[in-house]
Amino acid sequence: VQLQASGGGLVQSGDSLRLSCTASGFTLDYYAIGWFRQAPGKEREEVSCISSKNGGIYYADSVKDRFTISRDNAKKMVYLSMNGLKSEDTAVYYCNAVLESREYWGQGTLVTVSS
Repeated sequence: VQLQASGGGLVQSGDSLRLSCTASGFTLDYYAIGWFRQAPGKEREEVSCISSKNGGIYYADSVKDRFTISRDNAKKMVYLSMNGLKSEDTAVYYCNAVLESREYWGQGTLVTVSS
């Protein structure tokens, strides 16, 4: 079982990035998927999540209208499109899959936004 996050990098303020999360070893369809981030010296926070069933989506206020989460169950992929990046978006981003008592984490991908 593995989640692999990728797509991070160094960008300038106002730029866009798309993070990808690849699942292997389990059926992604049944899992709610979340993106979390942890900035230096701060606690990990949930950025966005998408449910497995009705496609319900949550965004943290800090990223609403700038970030978009999506999933492609056939490809076992989850994406986080990030527009209008700000310096405060700098963090390691993690993807997370949850189904009842089962929970998996990816290893994280670093996003650095320079102002």
